[in-house]
Amino acid sequence: MSERQYQIRPYTEQDFEAIQRLNAAEGWSNLVARSDETKRAFAASNVTYVVVIDGTVSGYIRGMTDTAITLYICELLIADSARGRGLGQALLRHAHAKYPATRLEILASASSHSFYEQLGYRPFYGFRKTIDAAITTPPTSP
Repeated sequence: MSERQYQIRPYTEQDFEAIQRLNAAEGWSNLVARSDETKRAFAASNVTYVVVIDGTVSGYIRGMTDTAITLYICELLIADSARGRGLGQALLRHAHAKYPATRLEILASASSHSFYEQLGYRPFYGFRKTIDAAITTPPTSP
């Protein structure tokens, strides 16, 4: 797919509903169910881009960077109908080009590992702990 057939641009809050539709279609139910937290995560992330085809958000990338050492990708998602066109790779290249001196760390699922390996990424070991929502809910003011 040529550069003229799609556009990568910074995420705006108006993109959020389209992103949540992509998340729902992919089965990323936690991001959909925790919509307010997901929206806050986008607002707090310093790496957020969407890929647009014919005026429709067809994918996104969200991550964080310290701008010097690590660029961490939390989510990368392309609409099922737009896969196989190089859009995921284009989003990764776009984000990394903004911070070229950083190493790229990606949170991936078991079903996406072959995508990253074919792009030259290597698996590495990590951990995750999910915090109980009751613990992370801010207290209300009296």
